[in-house]
Amino acid sequence: MMLRQLKITVALIFVLLLIFALSACSEKEQPLEEVNYRLKWLFNISVVGDLWADAHGHFERNGLKVTVKPGGPEKDAIKELEIGHAQFGVASADQVIRAVAKGSPIVVLAQLFQINPLHWIYRPDRSALKTPQDLKGKIIGVTYGGNDETIMRALLAKYNITENEVKLFSVRYDYTPFFKGEVDLWPLYRNAQAPIIGAKLRKAGEKFDLMNPSQLGIQFVANSVVTTTKMLEERPETVKRFIQSLLQSWTEALDPENKEKAIETVLKYNLETPEEIVRQQLPATRILMLPSAGFPFGQIDVAAWKQTEEIMLAQKLIDNPVHIESRLKPLVE
Repeated sequence: MMLRQLKITVALIFVLLLIFALSACSEKEQPLEEVNYRLKWLFNISVVGDLWADAHGHFERNGLKVTVKPGGPEKDAIKELEIGHAQFGVASADQVIRAVAKGSPIVVLAQLFQINPLHWIYRPDRSALKTPQDLKGKIIGVTYGGNDETIMRALLAKYNITENEVKLFSVRYDYTPFFKGEVDLWPLYRNAQAPIIGAKLRKAGEKFDLMNPSQLGIQFVANSVVTTTKMLEERPETVKRFIQSLLQSWTEALDPENKEKAIETVLKYNLETPEEIVRQQLPATRILMLPSAGFPFGQIDVAAWKQTEEIMLAQKLIDNPVHIESRLKPLVE
């Protein structure tokens, strides 16, 4: 009798262990959902949170296999979303608004930069800028056809400064005219080029400052995370898991306590930028994306998006209003 009970007990234990093992295998064998994520630019400090997500397994923990693809001048995230080559991407507000004006099904999930990184560097001892009116008579660099031209024209219009009162200078990637003093203000990205150019000026014994258009009332939204209405409607849980993973990664990457790991992550993907420059770029990026304590990363600034659309309308970059607020679908409140 006891032997029979022992056999039954052993059999039950075996069955339970088998069920547990099969359950564990089933969980492990569940395939990750594959999606593509096209960035706007190359792997650098401006995508530190995206790189953090890729390097630290945040997507995998939420059941996603995300291929993070670098952007560049010949890479268009919106087009890739439209034809299904990517499920998520990064695009600037002007790209989104232009696409919506043409009937694109693009929607915005989260805003990366709360402050546009496009600033103008200048030498305060040569070109003192105490008020916007001090721009009169200055030689101002702009990239014709670029967002810096759009922002500068909006700034001049806001303060009733005519083009005859300034001189717009066509810039390229060569900073020589600025270093020679031939141009008073030169456009650059506050978190990317400014530390590099600033270091060269300091080495030459020169002082510099940065003009931030957002402090002068020009809100022109930079990069945001986008997807399509189809993706949002047909795969809402995928969108939710993706954006939760991404925002958590950005929050961790920008946390001052994770500074060393964040720098290490950037250097792993970007072999060209020296570590000492990345160390300067990181806090500058943090300020642009988290302008105040307790600010939730990814929050969409609806008023800034509306102003961006108004600027584009005023400069005839779009023919008619698109009511961009209807395409803002924040998963962060």
